[in-house]
Amino acid sequence: MGTVSGRGRRKTGPSIEDVARLAGVSAQTVSRVSTGAEAVRPETKARVLEAMAQLGYSPNRAARALRNGSFGTIGLLAHRYERTGEVLTTGGVVKAADDEGYTVTLLSIESETADAADWESAAHRISNQAIDGLVIIRAEEATPETLTLPAGMPVAVSDSRLVGHYPAVMGDQLQGSRDATRHLLKLGHRTVHHLAGPTDSEPALMRRGAWQRALEAAGVRAPEAWIGDWTPRSGYEIGKRIAEDPDVTAVFAANDEMAFGLIRALHEAGRGVPGDVSVVGFDAIALSEYSYPPLTTVRHDFQRIGQELVKLVLAQIRSRGVSAARHDRVVVPTELIVRGTTAPPPAA
Repeated sequence: MGTVSGRGRRKTGPSIEDVARLAGVSAQTVSRVSTGAEAVRPETKARVLEAMAQLGYSPNRAARALRNGSFGTIGLLAHRYERTGEVLTTGGVVKAADDEGYTVTLLSIESETADAADWESAAHRISNQAIDGLVIIRAEEATPETLTLPAGMPVAVSDSRLVGHYPAVMGDQLQGSRDATRHLLKLGHRTVHHLAGPTDSEPALMRRGAWQRALEAAGVRAPEAWIGDWTPRSGYEIGKRIAEDPDVTAVFAANDEMAFGLIRALHEAGRGVPGDVSVVGFDAIALSEYSYPPLTTVRHDFQRIGQELVKLVLAQIRSRGVSAARHDRVVVPTELIVRGTTAPPPAA
C-alpha cells in the first residue's frame, strides 16, 4: 500500500525507510544490500531481502547508478528472438549475467526483414536505455554505419557482421561444417549435398562455404546448395524435391530443424534414413537426441557462447573505461556427435 508524504501527496510503493523499519536496520544498510555492497553480515542481508520481498520493494536503479555508476543491467539485442539459436544463446546470457548479479534488458528488431532504418531506430533506443553494456546476437544486416552505438559503451557481439568492429564470441562454424562433410565422405558417399540457411545469415554463409571447401579439398565438385530459412517447414518442402533425386545419398543440413523436416519428407517418399540417405544436422538441440533415428549433428555450445559474451562485456565494464580491442575474439569449439542418421551409402 502507498504512503502519504507530509505534503499530502500519495507516495506509490514501499520506500527504503519502510524496508528498514520492517527489517530492524538503518536505511543505509538497506541501500548497501540493494547495491550489492559486501560489508553486510549474511544474517542482516537475509533479513533485509526478506523485508524487500514482503513489501514488494524494488531498488531504484537510476538512483543506484548515480551512487556507484552502475545500473546492474546488460542490454541484449537481436533481430529474431523466436529462432532457436537466439533462444538458446539468450538463455546462456541471462544465466551468466544473473550469476554475476546483473539483470538483462531485451531489445529487439521486430520487423521480419530489418533494414537500415530499423537498426538506426534500435541504436536510438539503446542510447536511452539504463544499461551498463550491450550484447548483440545475430544482427545479420547491421553494420557499424547502420548501428551507431553510444561512444564508450561496453559491447560484445556474436555471429554478426559487426565481428571485427567489437569484441566477439563465435561458435566454430567452419570446423563443425568440415567435420560434418568429412564424416559423410569417410562413410563412402561420393558427394555430400547441402541444405543451407538463408543467404542473409552470416552463420549460414560460413557453413555453406566450409562445406564447399571440404568437398573441393577431397577432389569433389560441390553440387548446387538448396536454400532454406532455418525452419522445419523449409526443410520439409525442399526435402520433397531432394527425395525425387535418386543420386542423393548424403545431406548436410545447416541446422537440426531443417534436418527434421528433410527426414520427414524422405520418409514420406519411401526413402529410408540412413538406409537410402544419410543426414547430418547442426546445433545439437535437445530434440536431436530423441528424434527417430537419433540425429547425427554438430554440437554448437550456445550456453557457453552466452557466458563468454557476458564475460567480454563485464571485463569492459570493470576496467572502468579501458576499451577492449575490437578484434578480440573467443572461438567456442564444436563437436560432431555421430548417431543413427548416418551410414555408408546403399550398395549400387
